[in-house]
Parts: sequence; C-alpha cells; structure tokens
Amino acid sequence: MAETDSKLVDLPPVVDLDALDGVRDRLLEAIDAGPVTVTAGAVQRVSTNALFMLLSAAETARRSNTVLTLGSVSASLAAAIERLGLGPQFAALTKGER
Repeated sequence: MAETDSKLVDLPPVVDLDALDGVRDRLLEAIDAGPVTVTAGAVQRVSTNALFMLLSAAETARRSNTVLTLGSVSASLAAAIERLGLGPQFAALTKGER
C-alpha cells in the first residue's frame, strides 16, 4: 500500500496523561482503517505513558496485519525516547517495520 494511503494521526505539542485518551482513540480508529503514520514534529513534551502507548499501538497495528509508522519526530520526542532507552523499539517505527 502506498504511503499516501496511510491515515495520519498528528500528536499534539503536549502528550501527557490528559491527552492520552484522545490520542489513543484516534490511533485505534486509524489502525482499524489500515496503515497509520503518526506525525510527531510538534511534540514539545511527552510523558513516559505516551511513549509506551505508541509502542502498544504499533503492536496493535501489527496484530491487525497493518503497520504504524512514526514520522517527523521532534527533538523533544527523540530526546525522551533516548533518555528512557527506547531507541531500539522506536527505530522500527521510524522505518515502518513490523
């Protein structure tokens, strides 16, 4: 499937506990429709729970025989991923691997 066929889910500038329910609902709806690209270029602050939710959404997509890709990662998000030692897990998402 072409990348343009992916549903886009934009993350807000602050992805904290207050934002998780809305982001989760948008991700699940998008995964049900097929491939998903999560754009994270605007993220300025992200909670640990949000990072684990993104990994969980990627696993949900994989189990649904689709793919979740993380695109346009902000410096703040990249720093949080590295600080928590989650670089290897997120590397697959940035490459669109299953």
